[in-house]
Amino acid sequence: MNDTTNVRQKRFKLVPEMEGMTARWYARQRSSGDQLESYRTGAAKLAGEFPDGTAVLEVAPGPGFHAIELARTGHLRVTGLDVSHTFVDLASDRARQEGVTVDFRHGDVADMPFAAESFDLVVCQAAFKNFARPIDALDEMHRVLRGGGTAVIQDLRSNASAAEIDQEVARMRLSRVNAFMVRRTLGMLRRRAYAPDQFHRLAEQSAFKECTVTTEGIGMGIRLRKQ
Repeated sequence: MNDTTNVRQKRFKLVPEMEGMTARWYARQRSSGDQLESYRTGAAKLAGEFPDGTAVLEVAPGPGFHAIELARTGHLRVTGLDVSHTFVDLASDRARQEGVTVDFRHGDVADMPFAAESFDLVVCQAAFKNFARPIDALDEMHRVLRGGGTAVIQDLRSNASAAEIDQEVARMRLSRVNAFMVRRTLGMLRRRAYAPDQFHRLAEQSAFKECTVTTEGIGMGIRLRKQ
């Protein structure tokens, strides 16, 4: 049994349930002005790579901040899929309040309720490490992408240092108590995150077969293309 399989089998036990109060607490911690500006900047940069009418699926969008900013650019058709009922409700409410159209739905990334070749771009922000069946999730991303489509994954990397995590949390400008809790949470999340070489091995076992990985700060960016 290889390392990837071991990681795959452990994930059901490690992922906390993001429902109710836990999901609402998380949403509050991710909604500071600086973080919302970061979502806006990142979404605008990504959206600029794709033409008008691009069909985008964000998997595990959580409270929906990034998906909403993608839709706000005005030239993308955005759908969100999350396993948390609470997150779907929170994201849908926020989109309505912002006057932005995003189709948020409930569902599992490893068994998506979409037809094959439905999207041009699949996005996953800070959630891939939580997936119980990572290779199945990649295979489903591949299935719902059209030929030539791209999957863009950004996530925490397992080899991020404690000092790098401290710097990241400092930029969030949280209260002392919330900063402690977020720092502790990131430390725990790091233990189930992937290193770049591990993600390359996952991609090789998936329908994509290969990926490119770049690192920045405590995170890494992965791109996979459907041939």
